[in-house]
Amino acid sequence: METDLKLESSLWVGNKRYRGVLTGWHFYWTEVDKNRDKKTSSLHPRVSVPVAEVVGVEEGCVEILPRKSVEDTDKDFTVFYVKRSSSGGSSGFLWRLGRTQFSCPSRVLRDQWTKHLRTALKTHSPLRPKRLLVFINPFGGKRKGRKIYHSVVAPLFELAGISSHVIVTERANQARDHLLKKDLTDFDGVVCVGGDGMFSEILHGLIGRTQQEAGLCENDPAVILQPCPLHIGIIPAGSTDCVCYATVGVVDPVTSALHIIVGDSQPLDVCSVHHASALVRYSVSLLGYGFYGDVLAESEKHRWMGPLRYEYSGTLVYLSNRSYAGIVQYLPADPLLSSPRDKIRCLSGCSVCSRSTERLFSHSSDSASLYSSHCSQFSSDSEGEWVSVEGRFRCVSLTCMSCSCPRSPLGLSPSAHLADGTGDLILVWDTNPLDFLTYLHRQTSTQDQFDLPFVEVHRVKAVRFCLPSGKEGESYEEIGGGNCEISDEERGSVETENSASSQQNLAETGTGQEMADEQKTVPPFMCCLCCSKTPAVSVWNCDGEILPFTEILCRIHGQLVHLYARGIEDEATIQNCREESNNCERRCILHNKTGLNFGL
Repeated sequence: METDLKLESSLWVGNKRYRGVLTGWHFYWTEVDKNRDKKTSSLHPRVSVPVAEVVGVEEGCVEILPRKSVEDTDKDFTVFYVKRSSSGGSSGFLWRLGRTQFSCPSRVLRDQWTKHLRTALKTHSPLRPKRLLVFINPFGGKRKGRKIYHSVVAPLFELAGISSHVIVTERANQARDHLLKKDLTDFDGVVCVGGDGMFSEILHGLIGRTQQEAGLCENDPAVILQPCPLHIGIIPAGSTDCVCYATVGVVDPVTSALHIIVGDSQPLDVCSVHHASALVRYSVSLLGYGFYGDVLAESEKHRWMGPLRYEYSGTLVYLSNRSYAGIVQYLPADPLLSSPRDKIRCLSGCSVCSRSTERLFSHSSDSASLYSSHCSQFSSDSEGEWVSVEGRFRCVSLTCMSCSCPRSPLGLSPSAHLADGTGDLILVWDTNPLDFLTYLHRQTSTQDQFDLPFVEVHRVKAVRFCLPSGKEGESYEEIGGGNCEISDEERGSVETENSASSQQNLAETGTGQEMADEQKTVPPFMCCLCCSKTPAVSVWNCDGEILPFTEILCRIHGQLVHLYARGIEDEATIQNCREESNNCERRCILHNKTGLNFGL
């Protein structure tokens, strides 16, 4: 086949002569020293670029960033590719646009190189997107979403031959509503330019659209949700970019754009949150009750402070020294597969997630039986598998990822996995303020935050939370004395989301009416240090949004969505990837000895 042919010739980079070689998997060039023979020249270091990481090939002398320029020359071509660099304090690598201009002895040879490189790209990068739907949040973060996209991302997409349809959002949930209603058949993926809030809109829209088309009811906690066919790309431009950091390792628009271009695919678990047999929200990062819920509720009163409001609110909530009574029930995951204490981080090429993929999708019959077992976990026949604990907690947290960030490099649960079909339940029991401060401090260091007598962590498939007997009727009104209100728009967004995410109208059922009535009567969450009464209940922080309900049922859906990412890279994972690619190349060469050689 033409795509298996090997192309080799002399190339010039500036005034230096190189030996360029293109195989099915790599493009590399080695400097040739005229003063040495061929044996010693082979010892010279070479530059090697995997074909899968070539961004684009252009005739002539071409520049893309910071601005595009083209100088048409008959014998030159320019190759753009992924180039890694250290990210400083972050856990992953920054990706930059590498560029090398080559000169050939003739135009015919130049055309051969550009043709073979482009053919190799199509053959060995079949998952690269060709057309994307892009949503830009112009209000998120420092309001630089438009500038980031048009000055950084759009030129890279153009170089890679990706066409895009761009929508600048003007209201909350506009992206979600568009995904639920409009035709998406022409797109390979959806890209959000914004923060975690914008990503959440895309997540809810795509999951809801997929379930609608599959005829599934999201309000049923036991339903087996259909995986979304479209990939999601994240260009970080928000005040919080937790999902991007946890799946790439850095918060950098160029890095994220290059992951989208090369067609990386990272499966991601999603947690559904239900109340009274109705879907409330989906979560991919943190679902927190107690401390983390209180911090979010307090921070809403100080939005004028910007990102500093979280530190300020965290200090206030810590000094208030609160704990809450609750009953936590959880369905443990198989301890033989993985453990939240096994010190195995979820990195690019994670073996734990790979085994989960094989278990979920290797055979359709196996997948069906697996999903059936997941479904049966909510039936009365399997109640004995649930574990129940009751007491007072400083915080109750459920996370589907490590939740790492620049200030917490390892995250809330360092060994949590992105795509193993489980979540990590962290229970911090009531304790003295100094002990709790120790727990919080360990999240910012490399110390084991679970190695404390008042902290438990469990790998789970589902979680229920409810209030103890006699406290079910208590709600936010017990707190009182506040001036922070939940707006009608915020309340309405929950009602709209529930109705739009299902083909059933909640108002037609008694349960749905009861839920709607409860939403309308829930007063705001508010408590200051000067409150005369400690609040009886907290609120749930669901990926940075306050839930209007206390008693919830959570369930983990394995690999429900896919991101344009590959997980966090480190030196070991990059080396393993290179070795695997080299092995594939050797096998290819063994099967095909033919090649094209255009001499020196």
